[in-house]
Amino acid sequence: MFRAEPERLSPDQTVELADMLRIMGDPNRLGILLACLSAEAAVGRIAASLGLTDSLVSHHLRLLRAARLVRARRQGKQVFYTVADAHVRSVLSDLIAHVREPGQRGAE
Repeated sequence: MFRAEPERLSPDQTVELADMLRIMGDPNRLGILLACLSAEAAVGRIAASLGLTDSLVSHHLRLLRAARLVRARRQGKQVFYTVADAHVRSVLSDLIAHVREPGQRGAE
């Protein structure tokens, strides 16, 4: 829903939002988020799908968890990750739709 007035955030919330966007802006972390968008995924599967090492994916997942962008579920010795909630899923889905829209890039 479009709102004419921007949401008002406290200075702390503005910093948190900026940090969240910065974290999502890294191509590897964004790839990890997209890999966790449609279904739960384990570190090994995410790493293989993105051509990254397990340790690098684990490092990025720690940052994504700290930013509340992914959540984890342990099953035995394996941990499965998925996007944290409907808000994160909606933001990613909206951004994907925006990128896929036909149109002139760089037009003003």
